[in-house]
Amino acid sequence: MREAVIVESVRSPGGRYKRGGLAATRADEFGIQVVKGLMARVPQVKPEDIDDLIVGCAFPEHETGMNLGKIIALGADLAESTSGMTINRFCSSGLQAIADATAKIRAGWSDVIIAGGCETMSHIPMGGAAQRPIPGYPWDKPYPYVSMGITAENVATNYNVSREDLDKFGLESNRRAYEAIQAGKFKDEIIPITAYKYKVKNGKRIRETVTFDMDDGVRWPAKLEDMAKLKSPFKAGGSCTAANSSQMTDGAAFSLLMTAEKAQQLGLKPLAKLTYYAVAGCKPEEMGIGPSVAIPKVLKLAGLTTDDIDLFEINEAFASQAIYSCRKIGIEDRYWKGDINPNGGAIALGHPLGCTGAKLTAQLLHEMKRRGAKRGIVSMCIGGGMGAAGIYEML
Repeated sequence: MREAVIVESVRSPGGRYKRGGLAATRADEFGIQVVKGLMARVPQVKPEDIDDLIVGCAFPEHETGMNLGKIIALGADLAESTSGMTINRFCSSGLQAIADATAKIRAGWSDVIIAGGCETMSHIPMGGAAQRPIPGYPWDKPYPYVSMGITAENVATNYNVSREDLDKFGLESNRRAYEAIQAGKFKDEIIPITAYKYKVKNGKRIRETVTFDMDDGVRWPAKLEDMAKLKSPFKAGGSCTAANSSQMTDGAAFSLLMTAEKAQQLGLKPLAKLTYYAVAGCKPEEMGIGPSVAIPKVLKLAGLTTDDIDLFEINEAFASQAIYSCRKIGIEDRYWKGDINPNGGAIALGHPLGCTGAKLTAQLLHEMKRRGAKRGIVSMCIGGGMGAAGIYEML
């Protein structure tokens, strides 16, 4: 079997929902810019070398509809011969795209693929523009349409995750992200975006061009006493609040994958490879526990334990599910040691749904490179009752 390697992995900054740096820019436009930036980083690879572009998107409609993969490929000046595909496994879509690209290359079906994710939550609302659950859904079956906020409250209640623990986790996520930004840790992985802003001047709406080059959702300084005053928007008397939940975010992220032979031929040093990938189901009403079933599954496939993993990026959809998942698999102490989400997570940096798996991949690989680490895991929960996890190995 051929080896599939990643030679570069990049992302856009994360822009806050409605008010952030990408709120007035279309997803296809900033997705195109990230791919152009990726290609510029690896000039040895020509547009005609790219066989396929796979993009994950949780709500592929409106501007992210019409096969976003092919639209980005054409917009990024890849060759006409480059195909494009859009896939959807909700929050793991970006990681799924990288896994699919890896599998295609290993199988001998492609030599070079760009894979990642792209999402605009500012333009396309959670649930899509016209959510239509099955009217006659059989209520004696698990219900897949549960509100994400309610699933987070369920996890907090069912597994005794306290409000104090949630707020401490949210505070730490923001502290880590703030310090990472101040230290310039994200600069190597971020592709600056030429974005738009609108203002009214002399009664006319004017569009301005700005450079957006840093995540804008971090809330720091913050205080636990202020966080404790917030109320849950999901459930009366609940514990999941804006301070301990992920931010809705816009963003794109992509990795360049190819055969090891192609990388050698082009004189490129591979960065890493995705060695194993697994998806596992769980109760829809507790979908946040997904990492607690996906991580053990992928470790079993690889014949490894958590002790063999140097670094984790576990998506913080909600503090309740991130904390429980770490507790369940016995690695909560490693969060506080800095081995899990060392530069902050989605509570501070945002969760751009279908982009998140690809975004976390870029963050993980660049941090592993800094640390000289060997193996890392990207994992997340998935709406509908699933979890996904991928093991990366540095080369």
